[in-house]
Amino acid sequence: MQIKTQLEHIVNEAIAAAVADGSLNLDPLPPASLERPRDPENGDWASTVAMRSAKLAHANPRAIAQTVLDHLPENAVIASAEIAGPGFLNFRLTNNVLQNVVADLREQGADFGRGTVEDGARKINLEYISANPTGPMHIGHGRWAALGDSMARVMRHAGYDVYEEFYVNDHGTQMDVFGNSVAVRYLQLLGHDVQMPEQCYGGAYVVDIAQGIIDREGRAYEDMDEAERVVAFREIAYKQMLEDQRNLLEKFGTTFDRWFSERDLYVEDAEGKSAVDRALDVMRAHGYLFEAEDATWFRSTEFGDDKDRVLIKANGELTYFTSDMAYHYDKICRGFDRLIDIWGADHHGYIKRCEAMMEAWGHPGMLEVVLGQLVNLLRDGEPVRMSKRTGEMVTFEELVDEVGVDATRFLMLSRSSDQPVDFDIEVAKKQDASNPVYYVQYAHARICSILRKAAESEEGSADELAARIIPADVALDALTHESELALMRKMDDFPEFVTLAARDRAPFRLTHYAQELASLFHQFYTNCHIIGEEENVQNARLALADATRILLALTLSLLGVSAPERM
Repeated sequence: MQIKTQLEHIVNEAIAAAVADGSLNLDPLPPASLERPRDPENGDWASTVAMRSAKLAHANPRAIAQTVLDHLPENAVIASAEIAGPGFLNFRLTNNVLQNVVADLREQGADFGRGTVEDGARKINLEYISANPTGPMHIGHGRWAALGDSMARVMRHAGYDVYEEFYVNDHGTQMDVFGNSVAVRYLQLLGHDVQMPEQCYGGAYVVDIAQGIIDREGRAYEDMDEAERVVAFREIAYKQMLEDQRNLLEKFGTTFDRWFSERDLYVEDAEGKSAVDRALDVMRAHGYLFEAEDATWFRSTEFGDDKDRVLIKANGELTYFTSDMAYHYDKICRGFDRLIDIWGADHHGYIKRCEAMMEAWGHPGMLEVVLGQLVNLLRDGEPVRMSKRTGEMVTFEELVDEVGVDATRFLMLSRSSDQPVDFDIEVAKKQDASNPVYYVQYAHARICSILRKAAESEEGSADELAARIIPADVALDALTHESELALMRKMDDFPEFVTLAARDRAPFRLTHYAQELASLFHQFYTNCHIIGEEENVQNARLALADATRILLALTLSLLGVSAPERM
């Protein structure tokens, strides 16, 4: 159990005891609600319960605080407690309770901080990236890949049931435009004098796809009917782009439980109904569809939208919103209790109509949208807009190839999703303390090096070496230096960091946590010798270093970043 939780139980028990014997007149009982003091000199934890209770208890806050202190039960957590200012209760912890964190961490390993949340049994559908299969992924997609994957990892560690999904936008006119673009490039490469249409995909990758078709099949499509050729190339190009997306994301460490094809929404079942038909039928049965101007509309204004939305145009063509509506209804039918979508910030205006459709189906508040801001790509502080290879926009794949997966992930996650990320390629490639991911990984690798030195062996993993050289019943009472205590305090914060990061969909907080933990380890390593100290001190400090290693690796794993043992 986290120290904070133990301490809250103790303080809450004191409050209850004071109320029970009549020393305090409080109903209901206020919670302890501990927080870190701004100044570490004021202790490890502080409570404002006395000040919050003054009005209800009709008593002076300092008098209430003294009453709480007088009723504190015997415990092994609090070393000292004092009243400060207008009624703050400041607590200092025993060294022993902090040392227990080291033992817990080494025993629990990757399960340290694993939690159970109140709504953990609810099935959550997390949908993210969902790039059109008509071109390479851009850098923004890379941010959503890092964000969605890490969010899922953190939420699962906190106890949520998360199902990850990629929505493939493979239906609609953009697919035909894509097929036609490849067809024109194909004919051009074969020497035909044809012009690219005004509506087309003009990137160099389209030429590459067309050249690939020629390399594999030559002129097989040259004399084909134009419409048939467009369809054929549409499917060839679509499959290639989808495969490229899968391969890139797999390389990036991002996988999905399902790649959901938009086309599936239009497949009719045995009753001749598609998912789109059924979603429209339910909306119509609820009375939220109407006909006007030969089109079918959704009454989204009844749920706060600024205007009603067209679902079926006068010419019978379905709008993009219709597919999105059917897709979200399909998620409901599959039994999900909460839907989380990660969108780019440019989709902000789309949120209200989607919230309206959920409310129309009787599921208000079920949809949660996380908006992500843009990535500003820099090189030595200067904006980068063009690819060196193609002269076009730098793609997500090019960035990963130049910088690497770990640096890309860590820097993409370094800021809250509602803030832009300034991604400097040259900083990401540096192997020094100015590169945050290198700084954290180096701390992990340094600990592994310490374990090898202590074991006088270059063979074996860090886990194996730690088990070999650190006694199973290692005594930790020698860990009393302030650098050691500070490191253990930070370790104890981890479970709450994970809980809050999962609750707030904010994995970026773990990048900061990892840097702070690495910094505290470096301070400890500077201030406290490990190898060569008295045996009990060396063993205790090796155990502390090993616990730090485990926690650094765990934190990095929740970010999807590796923890190398050698650098």
